[in-house]
Amino acid sequence: GATQLTNDPASDLFSSWNPSGQRLAFMSARDGNDNIYTMDASDGTAVMQLTNHPAADTQPAWSPDGRQIAFVSNRDGNDELYLMNSDGGNVRCVDLPPRRALTPEATDGGGGCPLPPSAGRHALVVEDMPGSATSAAG
Repeated sequence: GATQLTNDPASDLFSSWNPSGQRLAFMSARDGNDNIYTMDASDGTAVMQLTNHPAADTQPAWSPDGRQIAFVSNRDGNDELYLMNSDGGNVRCVDLPPRRALTPEATDGGGGCPLPPSAGRHALVVEDMPGSATSAAG
């Protein structure tokens, strides 16, 4: 079944499972700006804000080993691909040719989907991963 993990007045979007399936990275405007956060995938607790920049940081995607998160940001005025450690440290721009379409999908599978807008809000909802303990039990 589906479990709602967030209930914030701001939109929570662009979810990405880490390779172990234990954490989710997502974009939220809960601090008034689009930043990257992580949370426990099982219940939405242990929310950590990873970025805090006046520019929009969006579309997080975990590296296959779970040690880094790629994301798109317009920190220099253009949408660029950035990498950071999974704890939010060591943020750096990835040198790519200009105007390249950016979607930082670093993993295959998983992800959440926003609910239809309700009063201008989105909530992050995830489904159990196939083969997980909760999937097998429920």
